[in-house]
Amino acid sequence: MGTSGTLTLAAAPIGRAEDASERLRGALGAADIIAAEDTRRLRRLTADLGVTTAARIVSYYDANERARAAELVEELREGRDVLVITDAGLPGVSDPGYRLVTAAIEAEVPVTVLPGPSAVTTALVISGLPSDRFCFEGFLPRKAGERASRLAALADEPRTMVFFEAPHRLTAALEAMAGALGADRPAAVCRELTKTYEEVRRGPLGELAAWSSGGVRGEITIVVGGAPERSGPADLAALADEVERRVTDGAARKDAIGEVAREHRVPKRDLYDAVIARKTRR
Repeated sequence: MGTSGTLTLAAAPIGRAEDASERLRGALGAADIIAAEDTRRLRRLTADLGVTTAARIVSYYDANERARAAELVEELREGRDVLVITDAGLPGVSDPGYRLVTAAIEAEVPVTVLPGPSAVTTALVISGLPSDRFCFEGFLPRKAGERASRLAALADEPRTMVFFEAPHRLTAALEAMAGALGADRPAAVCRELTKTYEEVRRGPLGELAAWSSGGVRGEITIVVGGAPERSGPADLAALADEVERRVTDGAARKDAIGEVAREHRVPKRDLYDAVIARKTRR
């Protein structure tokens, strides 16, 4: 057997075709085989990018991922380069790709990544929530009981969490999050990221659930703040002093409480009670 081909996982724009890199344009034109989650979307993307490709295009989606992975590994063994691209973002992140990568590694076939846009990191950095440590949870289970169990297991997760969700299940997901994580847990709902009607709605989970009940459309990514650290009375007293310093400097008390609670990851209600107790003692 001669030299094997290379498997390339290529990130696709999550909204605007102009976000595509020159490397993506070149890779689409050079690949021998392109495995696409939706072949129609691939053709639309190549047309938007002005790319002409001579590659053999095959479908590669959830239902045929396992069987197609075996076929593509054989193509790679024969020396043909395979490029995997999904509808948006990076293959393997809640999209087909993982099984093929595993099979290629086992077959000792070279694997590389063509990096690019990702709804996960885009939503994280625009949310305004801590981004130094985070975890990606993908889609929540559709069944209410399984969804509640998953969220209960995340109640004490200290890292910022990122979820994908379908628009018609958004309200149910936010209500379940509010019940399991707390209605005052800070969060952001990111809709249609990078697209014409991009919208980011920030606020406590309870408020976001009420807002979403009116109906929300488009691609949805939810970012939720991690569990607040448990603070003792002395800690809350010190934070209450910090709130009052900010109020003295001109901040509204409500805003100061929200900011300090978010920065120190303590429940806003607990900090509010500490601020009231501080005023009562004076």
